[in-house]
Amino acid sequence: MQQLQEKHYLKITIALQRLEVFETKESSFSQKPLLSYAISSSRFGLGHEPGSFKTPLGKFIIREKMGAGAPCYMIFQSRRATGQLASLGGEEDHVLTRILWLHGLEPNNANTYDRFIYIHGTNQEDHLGSPASKGCIRLANRDIIELFDLLEEGDLVEILPY
Repeated sequence: MQQLQEKHYLKITIALQRLEVFETKESSFSQKPLLSYAISSSRFGLGHEPGSFKTPLGKFIIREKMGAGAPCYMIFQSRRATGQLASLGGEEDHVLTRILWLHGLEPNNANTYDRFIYIHGTNQEDHLGSPASKGCIRLANRDIIELFDLLEEGDLVEILPY
């Protein structure tokens, strides 16, 4: 019999601008998180409409992981490493370091994958803790590396308003 791999549950709370990681094998989510990170969600608010740049709510899975082994601060365009490293700051909204591509599990967020909604590193780490993205969930680059190495494709993610 194949041994089940341990899975994780990510809880993203928009009101707190926080991502927490839990082990799912526990029956109660009253447990303390394994990890907790400051995030940045969309500056355009919450929603699922195509082209809205809003962060969707609900339940998701990590459908694809991209960027394994890439250097910290690597710039990705169309989910491919460009070979260029970003500096922190600036007005540009780079996708950096690692990508966790989300797939919606509910009718209202089923278009999330097609909207290219990710959890990824950012060059705007100074904005973490406040809404500033174009729909994605941004993390500090060192945090996305740690998270990427811990998680597996198929792990559950829930984005909640509060």
